[in-house]
Amino acid sequence: MRTETATFGAGCFWGVEYVFERVPGVLVTEVGYAGGHTENPTYRDVCSARTGHAEVLKVEFDPALVSYDQLLEVFWAMHDPTQVNRQGPDVGDQYRSAIFTHSDEQQKAAEASRGKAQERFSRPIATEIEPAGPFYAAEEYHQRYYDKNGHEPYCHVIPWGTLRELGLVKANA
Repeated sequence: MRTETATFGAGCFWGVEYVFERVPGVLVTEVGYAGGHTENPTYRDVCSARTGHAEVLKVEFDPALVSYDQLLEVFWAMHDPTQVNRQGPDVGDQYRSAIFTHSDEQQKAAEASRGKAQERFSRPIATEIEPAGPFYAAEEYHQRYYDKNGHEPYCHVIPWGTLRELGLVKANA
């Protein structure tokens, strides 16, 4: 089986992971840090606003089951990409909206999808789209946080109905 990688920043990485791990065709998820200049940052480092990193989710997916374009649709639907350095109550550059691409094809697809998504928003989309650099895995206690701790996500308002209608999440999500 051939797999591909995608990396998204859409606010608190707990909520981003919670949504994407429910997309059919997503095989592996890992939360971490990307887009900054500090090597091997910790959560505390990233929260200091001195590393330049965003909280991100790295996704390994089967393109035979879910396309990169479909993952982009999930990304645009699950957060407010017009907010700068925040999502809801979470404020700071680590919560910025970002797509880190892993190929020229992903870069082109992400840029095209941003233009299409802009039609749904009255304010300009602030999402950064740039080639992926180093990814640093977050501490183990952050991985699959909601599943481990037994509660529903509270860092995103998740449009489950929209995502189900698009066929982008499992029916029981």
